[in-house]
Amino acid sequence: MNIYLVIILSVLAGEYILNIVIDGLNLRCASDRLPNEFKNYYDDKKYAASQMYLRDRARFSMAEDTFFTSVIIAFILIGGFNLVDEMARGFGFREVGSGLIFAAILMLGYRILSIPFSAYSTFVIEEKYGFNRTTIKTFIFDVIKSIVLTFIIGGIAFGGVIWFFYTIKTFAWVWCWIGVTLFELFIMFIAPVLILPLFNKFVPLEPAGKEGELRSSIEQYASVENFKMKGIFKMDASKRSSKSNAFFIGFGNNRRIVLFDTLIIKHTVDELISVLAHEIGHYKKKHILKRLLISVITTGIMFFILSFFISNRGLFSAFKMEQLSIYAGLVFFGFLYAPINMIFSVFGNIVSRRHEYEADRYAVSTHKKPQAFISALKKLTVDNLSNLTPHRFKVFLQYSHPPVLMRIEAIRKMRF
Repeated sequence: MNIYLVIILSVLAGEYILNIVIDGLNLRCASDRLPNEFKNYYDDKKYAASQMYLRDRARFSMAEDTFFTSVIIAFILIGGFNLVDEMARGFGFREVGSGLIFAAILMLGYRILSIPFSAYSTFVIEEKYGFNRTTIKTFIFDVIKSIVLTFIIGGIAFGGVIWFFYTIKTFAWVWCWIGVTLFELFIMFIAPVLILPLFNKFVPLEPAGKEGELRSSIEQYASVENFKMKGIFKMDASKRSSKSNAFFIGFGNNRRIVLFDTLIIKHTVDELISVLAHEIGHYKKKHILKRLLISVITTGIMFFILSFFISNRGLFSAFKMEQLSIYAGLVFFGFLYAPINMIFSVFGNIVSRRHEYEADRYAVSTHKKPQAFISALKKLTVDNLSNLTPHRFKVFLQYSHPPVLMRIEAIRKMRF
């Protein structure tokens, strides 16, 4: 049997088994006993709902993993990639054109298969626990817009990589690395202006009432911390979900603070300032720059390794391909690269969790209202029915943020 086929099937099966084990351990770690820290925030009924939500999400994830792993393995074994390649070549284009059609067919097929799972998640599970506010019309348009954006953005990136490897050959991986990095930076720059508004409305906070008070408090805090920004905006997140969040978009003086409208309703001004102080802490501690640098380095490593497999006949034979192509090599390499990518992901999560603690410390030390920050974290946890007692192995592999109880404990121990 082809050694690459054995490796790829082992990777797919191993990743599937690992995810099942992690979810199983996480479910066993779930506790029906409410931690004392949340006694005044969860009532028995809502805490029981959070445990049911955890179980429903885990079972759904297992079912989804089972389906897609089975489909991918079957598709490989029956030579499905070669059939798609024949369809793509049938249009008579050269390498880049055929590659874009090849990728488009695969992507569209995956998205179509994903729609029932996404719909079930939104209209059954999220609806059951009172989160869903998405209408069928919004859901359909979200799917269409995301597919179109994937075709445009993904097509430019994928087509560019094909072109570099097809025309330059020597050190093509370096040019791909540079090109993709610059393209990603460009997308990050235009996203707040051109992409995000396709899905949500962003309006400045009102100058009066609670929003006016919040706006003045944010501007005052940002001024004291010498944090320059272009504006403070409210996002209509409530048209899709009742869950709450806040984030920053943009770079330099073009940075914008974005608050979910659901967040503003449920939190006090001091709590909201604490949440934003945490986000500002990420900028002040240069976490954004450090994560970007890690991303650039790992992208370079990926392209370097890719250069050794882009036209590997053994790899193409594993997928029952009749002809070699750069575009198919890019897709097939993704299967081999999965274990390395997981290692990078685990490392990235370790760094991210450390950054979260540092940002928490910054928020508490500058806003000087630790109880308000703790209250905000508790409310966010309860409103989103987040798991209070995740298994440490799941945290290690998949959590970009420390569990909330660990964050609260760390905040209580802070001394200034």
